Amino acid sequence: MSRITNCFTELKRHGKKALIPYLTAGDPNVATTLGLMHALVANGADLIELGFPFSDPSADGPVIQRAIERSLAKKTTLRSVLEIVRLFRTTNQQTPVVLMGYLNPVECMGYQNFADAAVAAGVDGVLLVDMPPEEGHDLQPIMRNAGLETIYLVAPTSSLSRIDAICKQSSGYVYYVSLKGVTGASHLDVESVATNLARLRQHTALPLGVGFGIRDADSAAQIAKIADAVVVGSALINRIAELDDRDDYTLAQLERQTSLIADMRKAMDQ
Repeated sequence: MSRITNCFTELKRHGKKALIPYLTAGDPNVATTLGLMHALVANGADLIELGFPFSDPSADGPVIQRAIERSLAKKTTLRSVLEIVRLFRTTNQQTPVVLMGYLNPVECMGYQNFADAAVAAGVDGVLLVDMPPEEGHDLQPIMRNAGLETIYLVAPTSSLSRIDAICKQSSGYVYYVSLKGVTGASHLDVESVATNLARLRQHTALPLGVGFGIRDADSAAQIAKIADAVVVGSALINRIAELDDRDDYTLAQLERQTSLIADMRKAMDQ
């Protein structure tokens, strides 16, 4: 059983929902990213989505775009992100890590090289924003053979036929985008999300995660009532943007800076 499947199984057994924070690796620097991963787990994160930077993050809003720019300014590469995961695994073998980003850096590394390096580092799954399932016929078998989960996005505008096609290619969990637009958008409509999740459940038994527009403990708790996982990105990245470019933050300092996750965890569990 994969780490991702085991995570959701254990949470379900205890009547809990997964809390999945997103980090942009290398923002403000590699050392702090590693510390932030541990701080997020200490604050109640169940799974971490670790973004690797790319120069044209078309699905991301201004908050995450700026984080990616800061990371690229630090010369963060896909290989350095994999090294962060490797270091994380030296003390944490339980928390699943999903790499999230765009296809270009993976193509540059080579599909097989990427899969081999990801597995060696301790990555559990990959979400490539700009790789629809119908274009993944070269990468998907390599990922599957390596034991890496492939997570796909489903949009509010996805047709039933497209939802079915996406779900057939998905593993680990399915990421439902709660809003039309880019990351960091507002106007979360929980009732609409619930309706679309019900449609989605007719096509897959995989856990359903919801992201985009989740900004605070209250919105996280609302989504936790209807989804299997709550994904938070821009609201957390805004907090991380306040950190200076230094590499000597203590775990306690990073826990305080990311206390939003602890607040969400508490609200989701109540």
